[in-house]
Amino acid sequence: MATQETKSLTLSEQDRSTQESGDVVIQVDDVHKFYQLGETKVHALRGVSTQIRRGEFVAIMGASGSGKSTFMNIVGCLDKPSSGHYLLEGADVSQLDKKKLAGIRNRRIGFVFQGFNLLARTTALENTELPTLYARIDKAERHRRAVDALKMVGLAERMDHFPSQLSGGQQQRVAIARALVNGPSILLADEPTGNLDSRTSVEVMEIFQSLNDKGLTIVLVTHEHDIAQFARRSLVFRDGKIRRDEPVQKRASAAEVLKTLPVLEE
Repeated sequence: MATQETKSLTLSEQDRSTQESGDVVIQVDDVHKFYQLGETKVHALRGVSTQIRRGEFVAIMGASGSGKSTFMNIVGCLDKPSSGHYLLEGADVSQLDKKKLAGIRNRRIGFVFQGFNLLARTTALENTELPTLYARIDKAERHRRAVDALKMVGLAERMDHFPSQLSGGQQQRVAIARALVNGPSILLADEPTGNLDSRTSVEVMEIFQSLNDKGLTIVLVTHEHDIAQFARRSLVFRDGKIRRDEPVQKRASAAEVLKTLPVLEE
């Protein structure tokens, strides 16, 4: 595997050295977000400040309307703060235009959503390749990256399968592979287990823990406390503010939890 590919999917030696020094990947400073709904002004985020360092695995929690989804949208460069600053890997991206934000999303951020968002008439391999179409790499390199990403999530034998031929858990694995294919700095997962059964949810968390152990920074939005226990740190939102920021106590190992769960038939 070429050096360029290796760097795209795993941390380089330089990246690992940087991780060990605890550099900040995500920094938000006094971020506010307002939405105008008719004559009503909704204050979704109220002066949020926090940092997430390279290699962290952070769970974002909170009730509906707490501000967690708005925070995730800003971190993912899907939205901009009304005031305050957001620095991604040291660069202020708070007020960049849509085109520049799209470029950052494609190069630096991998997304995994509750809905798998796969193209129905496209194979697992082709779905995984999609983000690379916007990268300046040739067809052979796109193919190699997609194959490597699918291998990482355990789908080496199902690359030519269509979504309808895959289980829900396998479709989510394709979605994770697609998020990894461009070698992002951070992986943002928004309720990734929301449509999955208990065992498959833990299998997905096993993949996330494995990726995090390799150095990938992961930010996970979830309302499920048992899923948050697989992270290393939790941020709890309420009324547009971070009310708790603490390490996860007695962190669960997905690999160990899987040993206690029955194997479900396809």
